[in-house]
Amino acid sequence: METKQLQPTQSLWHSPAYQVLLRAGPRLKPLQQVHAHLIVSGSYRSRALLTKLLTLACTAGSILYTRQLYLSITNPDSFLFNALIRASSKFGFSRDAILFYRRMVTASIPQSNYTFTAVIKACADISALRIGRPIHSHVLVRGYGSDLFVQAALIPFYARSGDVVEAKNVFDRMPERTVIAWNSMISGYEQNGFAKEAAGLFYRMRELGVEFDSATFVSVLSACSQLGALDLGCWVHDYIVNKSFDVNVVLGTSLINMYTKCGNVSKAREVFDEMNDRNVVAWTAMISGYGMHGYGREAIELFRLMRNRGPPPNGITFVAVLSACAHAGLVHEGRKAYARMRQDYGLVPGLEHHVCMVDMLGRAGFLNEAFRYINDLKREEQAPAVWTAMLGACKMHKKLDLGVQVAEHLLAAEPGNPSHYVLLSNVYALAGQMDRVETVRDMMIRKGLKKQVGYSIIEVGQKSYLFSMGDRSHPETTEIYNYLDELMLRSKEAGYVPASGSVMHELEEEEREYALRYHSEKLALAFGLMRTTHGMTIRIVKNLRMCEDCHSAIKFISHTANREVIVRDKLRFHHFKNGLCSCQDYW
Repeated sequence: METKQLQPTQSLWHSPAYQVLLRAGPRLKPLQQVHAHLIVSGSYRSRALLTKLLTLACTAGSILYTRQLYLSITNPDSFLFNALIRASSKFGFSRDAILFYRRMVTASIPQSNYTFTAVIKACADISALRIGRPIHSHVLVRGYGSDLFVQAALIPFYARSGDVVEAKNVFDRMPERTVIAWNSMISGYEQNGFAKEAAGLFYRMRELGVEFDSATFVSVLSACSQLGALDLGCWVHDYIVNKSFDVNVVLGTSLINMYTKCGNVSKAREVFDEMNDRNVVAWTAMISGYGMHGYGREAIELFRLMRNRGPPPNGITFVAVLSACAHAGLVHEGRKAYARMRQDYGLVPGLEHHVCMVDMLGRAGFLNEAFRYINDLKREEQAPAVWTAMLGACKMHKKLDLGVQVAEHLLAAEPGNPSHYVLLSNVYALAGQMDRVETVRDMMIRKGLKKQVGYSIIEVGQKSYLFSMGDRSHPETTEIYNYLDELMLRSKEAGYVPASGSVMHELEEEEREYALRYHSEKLALAFGLMRTTHGMTIRIVKNLRMCEDCHSAIKFISHTANREVIVRDKLRFHHFKNGLCSCQDYW
Protein backbone atom coordinates (compact mmCIF):
# COMPACT_ATOMS: atom_id res chain seq x y z
CA MET A 1 0.00 0.00 0.00
CA GLU A 2 1.44 3.37 -0.97
CA THR A 3 0.23 6.90 -0.52
CA LYS A 4 1.21 9.18 -3.39
CA GLN A 5 2.79 12.50 -2.61
CA LEU A 6 0.99 15.56 -3.87
CA GLN A 7 3.23 17.68 -6.05
CA PRO A 8 3.05 21.38 -6.91
CA THR A 9 0.87 22.04 -9.93
CA GLN A 10 2.33 23.03 -13.29
CA SER A 11 0.94 26.55 -12.84
CA LEU A 12 2.77 26.90 -9.54
CA TRP A 13 6.07 25.73 -11.06
CA HIS A 14 5.91 28.60 -13.53
CA SER A 15 4.70 31.21 -11.04
CA PRO A 16 7.06 34.15 -10.34
CA ALA A 17 7.13 33.38 -6.58
CA TYR A 18 8.20 29.76 -7.17
CA GLN A 19 10.90 30.84 -9.61
CA VAL A 20 12.25 33.33 -7.09
CA LEU A 21 12.41 30.53 -4.52
CA LEU A 22 14.32 28.31 -6.90
CA ARG A 23 16.81 31.10 -7.65
CA ALA A 24 17.35 31.65 -3.91
CA GLY A 25 18.24 27.98 -3.51
CA PRO A 26 19.54 26.57 -0.22
CA ARG A 27 21.05 29.87 0.94
CA LEU A 28 19.78 31.36 4.18
CA LYS A 29 19.85 35.13 3.49
CA PRO A 30 18.22 34.93 0.03
CA LEU A 31 15.58 32.60 1.49
CA GLN A 32 14.78 35.07 4.26
CA GLN A 33 14.42 37.79 1.62
CA VAL A 34 12.05 35.60 -0.41
CA HIS A 35 10.14 34.81 2.78
CA ALA A 36 9.61 38.54 3.36
CA HIS A 37 8.54 38.97 -0.27
CA LEU A 38 5.96 36.17 0.07
CA ILE A 39 4.46 37.84 3.13
CA VAL A 40 4.28 41.26 1.45
CA SER A 41 2.84 39.87 -1.79
CA GLY A 42 0.25 37.71 -0.04
CA SER A 43 1.70 34.49 -1.50
CA TYR A 44 2.49 33.29 2.02
CA ARG A 45 -0.87 31.47 2.11
CA SER A 46 0.29 29.03 -0.59
CA ARG A 47 0.99 25.72 1.17
CA ALA A 48 3.14 24.45 -1.71
CA LEU A 49 5.35 27.57 -1.62
CA LEU A 50 5.73 27.28 2.15
CA THR A 51 6.67 23.62 1.82
CA LYS A 52 9.35 24.48 -0.73
CA LEU A 53 10.64 27.28 1.49
CA LEU A 54 10.83 24.91 4.47
CA THR A 55 12.74 22.22 2.61
CA LEU A 56 15.20 24.75 1.17
CA ALA A 57 15.78 26.22 4.65
CA CYS A 58 16.52 22.75 5.99
CA THR A 59 18.79 22.01 3.02
CA ALA A 60 20.65 25.25 3.81
CA GLY A 61 21.49 23.76 7.21
CA SER A 62 19.46 26.21 9.25
CA ILE A 63 17.27 23.97 11.37
CA LEU A 64 16.51 26.88 13.72
CA TYR A 65 15.00 28.90 10.85
CA THR A 66 13.18 25.77 9.66
CA ARG A 67 11.59 25.35 13.09
CA GLN A 68 10.54 29.00 13.16
CA LEU A 69 8.91 28.68 9.74
CA TYR A 70 7.11 25.50 10.77
CA LEU A 71 5.70 27.12 13.94
CA SER A 72 4.34 30.01 11.89
CA ILE A 73 2.22 27.68 9.72
CA THR A 74 -1.35 26.89 10.74
CA ASN A 75 -2.77 23.45 9.97
CA PRO A 76 0.19 21.89 8.12
CA ASP A 77 -0.87 19.06 5.78
CA SER A 78 0.64 15.62 5.08
CA PHE A 79 2.63 16.89 2.08
CA LEU A 80 4.29 19.57 4.21
CA PHE A 81 5.03 17.17 7.08
CA ASN A 82 6.46 14.51 4.78
CA ALA A 83 8.69 17.00 2.98
CA LEU A 84 9.85 18.39 6.31
CA ILE A 85 10.56 14.97 7.87
CA ARG A 86 12.41 13.81 4.78
CA ALA A 87 14.55 16.96 4.49
CA SER A 88 15.41 16.89 8.21
CA SER A 89 16.38 13.24 7.99
CA LYS A 90 18.37 13.65 4.77
CA PHE A 91 20.44 16.60 5.98
CA GLY A 92 21.38 15.23 9.39
CA PHE A 93 18.71 16.71 11.65
CA SER A 94 17.50 13.32 12.83
CA ARG A 95 16.04 14.40 16.15
CA ASP A 96 14.06 17.16 14.45
CA ALA A 97 12.73 14.65 11.90
CA ILE A 98 11.47 12.52 14.81
CA LEU A 99 9.98 15.59 16.49
CA PHE A 100 8.13 16.59 13.31
CA TYR A 101 6.88 13.01 12.98
CA ARG A 102 5.48 13.16 16.53
CA ARG A 103 3.77 16.47 15.72
CA MET A 104 2.27 14.80 12.66
CA VAL A 105 0.91 11.92 14.76
CA THR A 106 -0.43 14.32 17.40
CA ALA A 107 -2.21 16.27 14.67
CA SER A 108 -3.89 13.00 13.52
CA ILE A 109 -2.51 13.42 10.01
CA PRO A 110 -2.27 10.03 8.24
CA GLN A 111 1.24 8.74 7.64
CA SER A 112 2.38 7.06 4.41
CA ASN A 113 5.25 4.82 3.40
CA TYR A 114 6.98 8.06 2.42
CA THR A 115 6.67 9.25 6.04
CA PHE A 116 7.84 6.00 7.57
CA THR A 117 10.92 5.49 5.38
CA ALA A 118 12.14 9.01 6.26
CA VAL A 119 11.54 8.85 10.01
CA ILE A 120 12.94 5.31 10.30
CA LYS A 121 16.09 6.48 8.52
CA ALA A 122 16.35 9.30 11.07
CA CYS A 123 16.11 6.74 13.90
CA ALA A 124 18.77 4.60 12.20
CA ASP A 125 21.16 7.53 11.88
CA ILE A 126 21.20 8.06 15.66
CA SER A 127 20.68 4.36 16.60
CA ALA A 128 17.48 5.31 18.43
CA LEU A 129 16.15 1.82 19.11
CA ARG A 130 13.71 2.84 21.87
CA ILE A 131 12.20 5.54 19.63
CA GLY A 132 12.14 3.44 16.48
CA ARG A 133 10.39 0.38 17.93
CA PRO A 134 7.07 2.23 18.55
CA ILE A 135 7.33 3.69 15.04
CA HIS A 136 7.63 0.13 13.71
CA SER A 137 4.37 -0.56 15.58
CA HIS A 138 2.80 2.44 13.82
CA VAL A 139 3.96 0.93 10.52
CA LEU A 140 2.09 -2.29 11.25
CA VAL A 141 -1.05 -0.49 12.46
CA ARG A 142 -1.14 1.67 9.33
CA GLY A 143 -0.80 -1.42 7.12
CA TYR A 144 2.70 -0.79 5.75
CA GLY A 145 4.33 -3.87 7.30
CA SER A 146 4.80 -5.50 3.89
CA ASP A 147 5.86 -2.36 2.05
CA LEU A 148 9.23 -3.04 0.43
CA PHE A 149 10.54 0.50 0.96
CA VAL A 150 9.57 0.55 4.63
CA GLN A 151 11.02 -2.93 5.21
CA ALA A 152 14.24 -1.87 3.46
CA ALA A 153 14.45 1.09 5.89
CA LEU A 154 13.78 -1.10 8.95
CA ILE A 155 16.70 -3.45 8.27
CA PRO A 156 19.49 -0.82 8.63
CA PHE A 157 17.56 0.79 11.50
CA TYR A 158 17.65 -2.38 13.59
CA ALA A 159 21.18 -3.28 12.45
CA ARG A 160 22.64 0.13 13.34
CA SER A 161 20.82 0.03 16.66
CA GLY A 162 22.50 -3.29 17.48
CA ASP A 163 19.45 -5.55 17.11
CA VAL A 164 20.70 -7.80 14.31
CA VAL A 165 18.16 -10.52 15.18
CA GLU A 166 15.19 -8.23 14.50
CA ALA A 167 16.88 -6.90 11.35
CA LYS A 168 17.14 -10.50 10.10
CA ASN A 169 13.49 -11.13 11.06
CA VAL A 170 12.40 -8.18 8.91
CA PHE A 171 14.65 -9.39 6.09
CA ASP A 172 13.25 -12.93 6.26
CA ARG A 173 9.65 -11.67 6.16
CA MET A 174 10.17 -9.68 2.96
CA PRO A 175 8.16 -11.18 0.07
CA GLU A 176 10.65 -9.65 -2.38
CA ARG A 177 14.18 -8.53 -1.59
CA THR A 178 15.82 -5.75 -3.54
CA VAL A 179 19.59 -5.47 -3.73
CA ILE A 180 19.26 -2.62 -1.20
CA ALA A 181 17.70 -5.01 1.32
CA TRP A 182 20.45 -7.60 0.77
CA ASN A 183 23.13 -4.93 1.11
CA SER A 184 21.56 -3.57 4.32
CA MET A 185 21.51 -7.02 5.92
CA ILE A 186 25.07 -7.89 4.87
CA SER A 187 26.27 -4.48 6.09
CA GLY A 188 24.32 -4.91 9.34
CA TYR A 189 26.02 -8.22 10.05
CA GLU A 190 29.46 -6.85 9.20
CA GLN A 191 29.11 -3.66 11.25
CA ASN A 192 27.97 -5.61 14.31
CA GLY A 193 30.93 -7.99 14.19
CA PHE A 194 29.14 -10.91 12.52
CA ALA A 195 31.50 -11.10 9.57
CA LYS A 196 31.01 -14.83 9.07
CA GLU A 197 27.24 -14.35 8.78
CA ALA A 198 27.79 -11.46 6.37
CA ALA A 199 29.90 -13.69 4.12
CA GLY A 200 27.34 -16.49 4.40
CA LEU A 201 24.54 -14.16 3.30
CA PHE A 202 26.66 -13.02 0.36
CA TYR A 203 27.11 -16.66 -0.69
CA ARG A 204 23.32 -17.10 -0.50
CA MET A 205 22.83 -13.94 -2.56
CA ARG A 206 25.22 -15.34 -5.16
CA GLU A 207 23.46 -18.73 -5.26
CA LEU A 208 20.09 -17.06 -5.85
CA GLY A 209 21.50 -15.04 -8.73
CA VAL A 210 20.80 -11.62 -7.19
CA GLU A 211 22.66 -8.87 -9.05
CA PHE A 212 25.39 -7.22 -6.97
CA ASP A 213 26.25 -3.53 -6.90
CA SER A 214 29.20 -1.56 -5.52
CA ALA A 215 27.60 -1.27 -2.08
CA THR A 216 27.42 -5.09 -1.90
CA PHE A 217 31.14 -5.34 -2.57
CA VAL A 218 32.08 -2.67 -0.02
CA SER A 219 30.24 -4.55 2.76
CA VAL A 220 31.45 -8.03 1.85
CA LEU A 221 35.05 -6.83 1.41
CA SER A 222 34.86 -5.36 4.91
CA ALA A 223 33.64 -8.75 6.18
CA CYS A 224 36.58 -10.41 4.38
CA SER A 225 38.90 -7.96 6.15
CA GLN A 226 37.56 -9.02 9.54
CA LEU A 227 37.79 -12.74 8.74
CA GLY A 228 41.06 -12.65 6.83
CA ALA A 229 39.07 -14.33 4.03
CA LEU A 230 41.47 -13.71 1.14
CA ASP A 231 39.94 -16.32 -1.20
CA LEU A 232 36.50 -14.70 -1.05
CA GLY A 233 38.04 -11.22 -1.31
CA CYS A 234 39.96 -12.25 -4.44
CA TRP A 235 36.76 -13.70 -5.94
CA VAL A 236 35.00 -10.39 -5.38
CA HIS A 237 37.89 -8.46 -6.93
CA ASP A 238 37.91 -10.73 -9.98
CA TYR A 239 34.15 -10.26 -10.35
CA ILE A 240 34.53 -6.48 -10.19
CA VAL A 241 37.18 -6.58 -12.93
CA ASN A 242 35.36 -9.11 -15.15
CA LYS A 243 32.06 -7.21 -14.94
CA SER A 244 33.81 -3.86 -15.55
CA PHE A 245 32.57 -2.20 -12.36
CA ASP A 246 33.86 1.31 -11.76
CA VAL A 247 36.47 1.12 -9.00
CA ASN A 248 35.70 4.45 -7.37
CA VAL A 249 37.55 5.72 -4.31
CA VAL A 250 35.22 3.94 -1.85
CA LEU A 251 35.43 0.55 -3.57
CA GLY A 252 39.15 0.95 -4.22
CA THR A 253 39.82 1.73 -0.56
CA SER A 254 37.75 -1.31 0.45
CA LEU A 255 39.95 -3.49 -1.76
CA ILE A 256 43.10 -1.96 -0.26
CA ASN A 257 41.84 -2.65 3.27
CA MET A 258 40.85 -6.20 2.35
CA TYR A 259 44.22 -7.07 0.83
CA THR A 260 46.28 -5.50 3.61
CA LYS A 261 44.19 -7.11 6.36
CA CYS A 262 44.34 -10.47 4.59
CA GLY A 263 48.12 -10.30 4.33
CA ASN A 264 48.71 -9.40 0.67
CA VAL A 265 50.30 -5.94 0.77
CA SER A 266 51.72 -6.07 -2.75
CA LYS A 267 48.26 -6.65 -4.21
CA ALA A 268 46.91 -3.77 -2.13
CA ARG A 269 49.57 -1.52 -3.62
CA GLU A 270 48.58 -2.65 -7.14
CA VAL A 271 44.99 -1.58 -6.43
CA PHE A 272 46.22 1.72 -4.98
CA ASP A 273 48.41 2.48 -8.01
CA GLU A 274 45.57 1.68 -10.45
CA MET A 275 43.06 4.02 -8.77
CA ASN A 276 42.27 7.13 -10.79
CA ASP A 277 40.98 9.05 -7.79
CA ARG A 278 42.77 8.74 -4.43
CA ASN A 279 41.52 10.74 -1.48
CA VAL A 280 43.08 11.05 1.96
CA VAL A 281 41.27 7.88 3.12
CA ALA A 282 42.82 5.79 0.33
CA TRP A 283 46.33 7.13 0.99
CA THR A 284 45.93 6.55 4.72
CA ALA A 285 44.65 2.98 4.18
CA MET A 286 47.73 2.09 2.15
CA ILE A 287 50.13 3.71 4.64
CA SER A 288 48.36 1.89 7.49
CA GLY A 289 48.59 -1.38 5.57
CA TYR A 290 52.35 -1.04 5.23
CA GLY A 291 52.62 -0.18 8.92
CA MET A 292 50.65 -3.14 10.26
CA HIS A 293 52.90 -5.49 8.26
CA GLY A 294 56.06 -3.92 9.67
CA TYR A 295 57.05 -2.24 6.40
CA GLY A 296 57.92 1.05 8.05
CA ARG A 297 60.26 2.31 5.33
CA GLU A 298 57.61 1.78 2.66
CA ALA A 299 55.04 3.60 4.82
CA ILE A 300 57.37 6.57 5.28
CA GLU A 301 58.16 6.68 1.54
CA LEU A 302 54.46 6.65 0.65
CA PHE A 303 53.83 9.37 3.22
CA ARG A 304 56.54 11.47 1.54
CA LEU A 305 54.83 10.87 -1.82
CA MET A 306 51.48 11.90 -0.32
CA ARG A 307 52.90 15.17 0.99
CA ASN A 308 54.38 15.97 -2.43
CA ARG A 309 51.62 14.76 -4.78
CA GLY A 310 48.58 13.78 -2.77
CA PRO A 311 45.92 15.41 -0.58
CA PRO A 312 46.92 17.00 2.75
CA PRO A 313 47.24 14.31 5.45
CA ASN A 314 44.79 14.38 8.34
CA GLY A 315 45.03 13.24 11.94
CA ILE A 316 44.27 9.61 11.05
CA THR A 317 47.07 9.64 8.47
CA PHE A 318 49.53 10.63 11.18
CA VAL A 319 48.25 7.83 13.43
CA ALA A 320 49.06 5.40 10.59
CA VAL A 321 52.52 6.92 10.06
CA LEU A 322 53.43 6.94 13.76
CA SER A 323 52.14 3.39 14.20
CA ALA A 324 54.26 2.26 11.25
CA CYS A 325 57.32 3.89 12.84
CA ALA A 326 56.54 2.21 16.18
CA HIS A 327 56.31 -1.27 14.63
CA ALA A 328 59.50 -0.81 12.62
CA GLY A 329 61.61 0.96 15.26
CA LEU A 330 61.92 4.13 13.14
CA VAL A 331 62.18 6.55 16.06
CA HIS A 332 63.89 9.37 14.15
CA GLU A 333 61.30 9.29 11.37
CA GLY A 334 58.49 9.12 13.92
CA ARG A 335 59.74 12.18 15.75
CA LYS A 336 59.92 14.10 12.48
CA ALA A 337 56.38 13.11 11.51
CA TYR A 338 55.05 14.10 14.93
CA ALA A 339 56.70 17.52 14.62
CA ARG A 340 55.21 18.01 11.14
CA MET A 341 51.68 17.58 12.49
CA ARG A 342 51.75 20.97 14.16
CA GLN A 343 54.37 22.79 12.12
CA ASP A 344 53.21 21.93 8.59
CA TYR A 345 49.52 21.08 9.00
CA GLY A 346 48.38 22.75 12.21
CA LEU A 347 47.01 19.47 13.60
CA VAL A 348 46.69 19.02 17.36
CA PRO A 349 47.83 15.57 18.56
CA GLY A 350 45.05 13.47 20.07
CA LEU A 351 44.90 10.34 22.19
CA GLU A 352 45.92 7.93 19.42
CA HIS A 353 48.96 10.03 18.53
CA HIS A 354 50.06 10.04 22.17
CA VAL A 355 49.65 6.25 22.36
CA CYS A 356 51.73 5.81 19.20
CA MET A 357 54.51 8.07 20.50
CA VAL A 358 54.72 6.24 23.84
CA ASP A 359 54.59 2.90 22.05
CA MET A 360 57.32 3.94 19.61
CA LEU A 361 59.66 5.29 22.28
CA GLY A 362 58.97 2.42 24.67
CA ARG A 363 59.52 -0.35 22.12
CA ALA A 364 62.82 1.24 21.09
CA GLY A 365 64.02 1.23 24.70
CA PHE A 366 63.61 4.95 25.41
CA LEU A 367 61.50 4.21 28.48
CA ASN A 368 62.49 7.25 30.50
CA GLU A 369 61.72 9.54 27.57
CA ALA A 370 58.37 7.79 27.05
CA PHE A 371 57.55 8.21 30.75
CA ARG A 372 58.48 11.92 30.59
CA TYR A 373 56.29 12.27 27.50
CA ILE A 374 53.29 11.00 29.47
CA ASN A 375 54.01 13.22 32.45
CA ASP A 376 54.22 16.25 30.15
CA LEU A 377 50.68 15.59 28.93
CA LYS A 378 47.71 17.29 30.50
CA ARG A 379 45.93 15.25 33.16
CA GLU A 380 42.94 14.56 30.92
CA GLU A 381 45.26 13.38 28.11
CA GLN A 382 46.84 10.68 30.30
CA ALA A 383 44.25 8.11 29.24
CA PRO A 384 44.48 4.39 30.13
CA ALA A 385 45.52 3.54 26.56
CA VAL A 386 48.66 5.69 26.97
CA TRP A 387 49.61 3.97 30.24
CA THR A 388 48.90 0.56 28.67
CA ALA A 389 51.44 1.27 25.92
CA MET A 390 53.95 2.27 28.60
CA LEU A 391 53.32 -0.87 30.66
CA GLY A 392 53.74 -3.02 27.55
CA ALA A 393 57.14 -1.43 26.97
CA CYS A 394 58.13 -2.11 30.59
CA LYS A 395 57.21 -5.77 30.11
CA MET A 396 59.16 -5.95 26.85
CA HIS A 397 62.30 -4.54 28.46
CA LYS A 398 61.71 -6.19 31.88
CA LYS A 399 61.72 -2.89 33.77
CA LEU A 400 59.97 -4.00 36.94
CA ASP A 401 60.17 -0.87 39.10
CA LEU A 402 58.94 1.44 36.37
CA GLY A 403 56.33 -1.14 35.34
CA VAL A 404 54.83 -1.25 38.83
CA GLN A 405 54.72 2.57 38.95
CA VAL A 406 52.93 2.65 35.58
CA ALA A 407 50.54 -0.10 36.64
CA GLU A 408 49.42 1.94 39.64
CA HIS A 409 48.25 4.71 37.30
CA LEU A 410 46.55 2.18 35.05
CA LEU A 411 44.69 0.27 37.76
CA ALA A 412 43.57 3.51 39.38
CA ALA A 413 42.10 4.65 36.05
CA GLU A 414 40.48 1.32 35.07
CA PRO A 415 40.23 -1.02 38.06
CA GLY A 416 37.76 -3.26 36.25
CA ASN A 417 39.86 -4.01 33.15
CA PRO A 418 41.28 -7.57 33.44
CA SER A 419 43.89 -7.05 30.70
CA HIS A 420 45.75 -4.57 32.92
CA TYR A 421 46.09 -7.15 35.70
CA VAL A 422 47.27 -9.81 33.24
CA LEU A 423 49.92 -7.45 31.86
CA LEU A 424 51.12 -6.53 35.37
CA SER A 425 51.20 -10.23 36.28
CA ASN A 426 53.41 -10.91 33.26
CA VAL A 427 55.77 -8.08 34.29
CA TYR A 428 56.17 -9.67 37.73
CA ALA A 429 56.60 -13.14 36.22
CA LEU A 430 59.36 -12.02 33.87
CA ALA A 431 61.13 -10.47 36.88
CA GLY A 432 60.80 -13.78 38.76
CA GLN A 433 58.57 -12.34 41.52
CA MET A 434 56.09 -15.20 41.68
CA ASP A 435 54.63 -14.11 45.02
CA ARG A 436 53.44 -10.89 43.38
CA VAL A 437 52.07 -12.85 40.42
CA GLU A 438 49.89 -14.74 42.91
CA THR A 439 48.82 -11.48 44.57
CA VAL A 440 47.68 -10.02 41.25
CA ARG A 441 45.79 -13.19 40.33
CA ASP A 442 44.10 -13.25 43.76
CA MET A 443 42.99 -9.65 43.14
CA MET A 444 41.46 -10.71 39.83
CA ILE A 445 39.59 -13.56 41.49
CA ARG A 446 38.24 -11.30 44.25
CA LYS A 447 37.06 -8.76 41.69
CA GLY A 448 35.53 -11.48 39.50
CA LEU A 449 37.71 -10.52 36.54
CA LYS A 450 38.52 -12.97 33.76
CA LYS A 451 40.91 -12.86 30.82
CA GLN A 452 39.41 -12.26 27.40
CA VAL A 453 39.01 -15.54 25.55
CA GLY A 454 41.39 -15.85 22.62
CA TYR A 455 40.41 -17.35 19.29
CA SER A 456 41.88 -17.75 15.82
CA ILE A 457 40.18 -17.87 12.41
CA ILE A 458 41.53 -19.59 9.33
CA GLU A 459 39.99 -19.65 5.85
CA VAL A 460 40.16 -22.89 3.87
CA GLY A 461 38.30 -23.27 0.60
CA GLN A 462 36.37 -19.98 1.00
CA LYS A 463 35.07 -21.20 4.37
CA SER A 464 36.15 -19.77 7.73
CA TYR A 465 36.94 -21.99 10.73
CA LEU A 466 37.27 -20.72 14.30
CA PHE A 467 39.46 -22.31 17.00
CA SER A 468 39.90 -21.46 20.69
CA MET A 469 42.50 -22.77 23.14
CA GLY A 470 42.03 -26.49 23.79
CA ASP A 471 39.12 -26.47 21.33
CA ARG A 472 37.61 -29.93 20.73
CA SER A 473 34.47 -28.88 18.85
CA HIS A 474 35.84 -29.57 15.37
CA PRO A 475 34.82 -32.94 13.84
CA GLU A 476 38.48 -33.61 12.97
CA THR A 477 39.75 -32.81 16.50
CA THR A 478 41.65 -36.08 16.95
CA GLU A 479 43.47 -35.73 13.64
CA ILE A 480 44.25 -32.04 14.31
CA TYR A 481 45.69 -32.73 17.77
CA ASN A 482 47.76 -35.70 16.54
CA TYR A 483 49.13 -33.66 13.66
CA LEU A 484 49.93 -30.72 15.97
CA ASP A 485 51.76 -33.07 18.36
CA GLU A 486 53.81 -34.30 15.41
CA LEU A 487 54.60 -30.70 14.36
CA MET A 488 55.69 -29.75 17.88
CA LEU A 489 57.92 -32.84 18.14
CA ARG A 490 59.62 -31.96 14.87
CA SER A 491 60.01 -28.35 16.03
CA LYS A 492 61.59 -29.50 19.30
CA GLU A 493 64.07 -31.59 17.36
CA ALA A 494 64.90 -28.43 15.36
CA GLY A 495 65.59 -26.44 18.55
CA TYR A 496 62.22 -25.11 19.74
CA VAL A 497 61.93 -24.63 23.51
CA PRO A 498 58.50 -23.77 25.04
CA ALA A 499 58.32 -20.21 26.43
CA SER A 500 56.74 -21.08 29.76
CA GLY A 501 56.40 -17.40 30.66
CA SER A 502 53.44 -17.30 28.28
CA VAL A 503 51.13 -19.28 30.56
CA MET A 504 49.90 -19.28 34.14
CA HIS A 505 52.99 -19.47 36.28
CA GLU A 506 51.60 -21.70 39.01
CA LEU A 507 51.42 -24.70 36.66
CA GLU A 508 54.01 -27.46 36.73
CA GLU A 509 56.43 -27.57 33.81
CA GLU A 510 54.65 -30.45 32.04
CA GLU A 511 51.26 -28.76 32.48
CA ARG A 512 52.64 -25.50 31.14
CA GLU A 513 53.85 -27.19 27.98
CA TYR A 514 50.43 -28.78 27.47
CA ALA A 515 48.66 -25.44 28.00
CA LEU A 516 50.97 -23.77 25.49
CA ARG A 517 50.69 -26.47 22.84
CA TYR A 518 46.98 -26.13 22.19
CA HIS A 519 46.70 -22.35 21.81
CA SER A 520 44.16 -21.37 19.17
CA GLU A 521 46.67 -20.22 16.53
CA LYS A 522 48.57 -23.53 16.74
CA LEU A 523 45.35 -25.50 16.28
CA ALA A 524 44.36 -23.31 13.33
CA LEU A 525 47.81 -23.75 11.82
CA ALA A 526 47.72 -27.55 12.17
CA PHE A 527 44.29 -27.65 10.55
CA GLY A 528 45.44 -25.37 7.73
CA LEU A 529 48.50 -27.50 7.00
CA MET A 530 46.33 -30.62 6.97
CA ARG A 531 43.71 -29.24 4.63
CA THR A 532 45.81 -27.28 2.10
CA THR A 533 48.30 -28.39 -0.52
CA HIS A 534 52.05 -27.90 -0.27
CA GLY A 535 53.16 -24.41 -1.29
CA MET A 536 49.94 -22.67 -0.25
CA THR A 537 50.33 -19.81 2.24
CA ILE A 538 48.53 -20.29 5.57
CA ARG A 539 46.67 -17.18 6.81
CA ILE A 540 45.39 -16.88 10.38
CA VAL A 541 43.58 -14.07 12.20
CA LYS A 542 43.98 -13.90 16.01
CA ASN A 543 41.77 -11.63 18.14
CA LEU A 544 44.45 -11.04 20.81
CA ARG A 545 48.20 -10.38 20.75
CA MET A 546 50.04 -13.57 19.86
CA CYS A 547 51.98 -15.01 22.81
CA GLU A 548 55.75 -15.41 22.71
CA ASP A 549 55.56 -19.19 22.64
CA CYS A 550 53.26 -19.31 19.60
CA HIS A 551 55.50 -16.80 17.86
CA SER A 552 58.53 -18.98 18.51
CA ALA A 553 56.75 -22.22 17.63
CA ILE A 554 55.35 -20.94 14.32
CA LYS A 555 58.82 -19.78 13.27
CA PHE A 556 60.07 -23.36 13.69
CA ILE A 557 56.97 -24.87 12.05
CA SER A 558 57.37 -22.59 9.02
CA HIS A 559 60.82 -24.10 8.61
CA THR A 560 60.06 -27.76 9.34
CA ALA A 561 56.83 -27.76 7.26
CA ASN A 562 58.40 -25.55 4.56
CA ARG A 563 55.36 -23.25 4.47
CA GLU A 564 54.81 -19.52 4.62
CA VAL A 565 52.47 -18.61 7.49
CA ILE A 566 50.88 -15.18 7.93
CA VAL A 567 49.30 -14.36 11.29
CA ARG A 568 47.37 -11.17 11.96
CA ASP A 569 47.04 -10.55 15.68
CA LYS A 570 45.52 -7.64 17.59
CA LEU A 571 48.52 -5.40 16.92
CA ARG A 572 50.12 -6.30 13.60
CA PHE A 573 50.99 -8.92 10.97
CA HIS A 574 53.66 -11.58 11.29
CA HIS A 575 54.99 -13.19 8.09
CA PHE A 576 56.73 -16.46 8.99
CA LYS A 577 58.98 -18.07 6.40
CA ASN A 578 62.03 -20.38 6.60
CA GLY A 579 62.13 -20.09 10.40
CA LEU A 580 62.09 -16.28 10.47
CA CYS A 581 59.43 -13.64 11.10
CA SER A 582 59.04 -10.33 9.30
CA CYS A 583 58.84 -8.50 12.65
CA GLN A 584 62.41 -9.61 13.40
CA ASP A 585 61.18 -10.30 16.93
CA TYR A 586 60.52 -6.56 17.35
CA TRP A 587 56.96 -6.68 18.61
